[in-house]
Amino acid sequence: MRRVKGVLAPYLLILPGGLWLAVFFAVPLVFMASVSLMTGNLIDGFTMTWHWQNYADGLDVYGDKVVRSLWYGLLATAACIALAYPAAYWIAFRGGRHKSTWLFMLLLPFFVSFVLRTIAWKLVLTDQGPVLGPLKSWGLLPEGFHILDSGFAVVSGLTYNFLPFMVLPIYVALERVDHRVIEAAYDLYAGRFEAFRRVVLPLSLPGVFAGVIMTFVPVTSDYVNASVLGGPGNTMIGNVIQTEYFTNSEYATASALSFTLMALLLLGIFAYARALGTKDVLEAAGR
Repeated sequence: MRRVKGVLAPYLLILPGGLWLAVFFAVPLVFMASVSLMTGNLIDGFTMTWHWQNYADGLDVYGDKVVRSLWYGLLATAACIALAYPAAYWIAFRGGRHKSTWLFMLLLPFFVSFVLRTIAWKLVLTDQGPVLGPLKSWGLLPEGFHILDSGFAVVSGLTYNFLPFMVLPIYVALERVDHRVIEAAYDLYAGRFEAFRRVVLPLSLPGVFAGVIMTFVPVTSDYVNASVLGGPGNTMIGNVIQTEYFTNSEYATASALSFTLMALLLLGIFAYARALGTKDVLEAAGR
C-alpha cells in the first residue's frame, strides 16, 4: 500500500494544476481551433466546414500587421535586455543588504493597473507634456516634433510595461553565480571584462533565455500599447484580433489569426532556443 501511495503521490500533487490547465487552457484552445475552421456569420450561425482558407485569408489581409507585431516584439525585447541586464547585475553584485528594497521598487509599478500605466506613459509623451514641453520651450526641439502615434512610442511603452519580466529572471541567474568562480578568474589573470564574458555572462544565460521568452511572447501579442500610444500606422495583430472578435464578430478569422500568431511565436522560440543552445543553457543552469 505504501508503495502504491509513493507511486501515485506525484500524480496526485500535479492533478489540481493539470485539471486547471485542462479546463481553462486545453479545452478553450481546442474550441478555438474548431472555430478557426468554420464559416458563417453571427446571424445565420457558424458551421464546421474545415475551411483552412481562413488562415491564408488572414495572412493575406493582415500579414503586414503580423510582421509589424513581430518587429515591435523584437525591438522591445532587445531594449528590455539592454536595460534589464545592467540593472539586474547592479542589484545582484552591488545591491548589498538593500537588494530586496531595489527589487520592490522595480516591482512597485505592477501595483498599478496595466492600462493606467500605459495611459500615464501617454501623458508623459504628449507634445506639451513634462518631457517634450520644456524641450520645445527651450528651443531644443522644433514645435512640430512629436513622439505619440509612432512606432517609437509603442515600443517604448512595451519596454516600460514588460521590463520587470526581463529583470527578475536575469537577477535570479546572477544571484546564483558563485563569487569564488569570479575570484578564480581574476587569479588566472583575467580582467574584469574577460571575467564577465567568460564566467558571468555564460552563467547568466538561463536567466536571459527565460526573460526573452517571458517578454517576447506577451509583447508581440499585446494590443493595449498600440491602441493608447500608437496611431493607425502602428496597429498590431492583437488590435486586429480584438476588432475582428468583439466588433466585427468574425470569430473564425480572429481564431485563425490567433493560431497563426501562436505558431509563429512557437517557431521563433524554438529557433531562438536552437541558436542559443538549449543544452548549454540547461548545463549552465544546473551548475
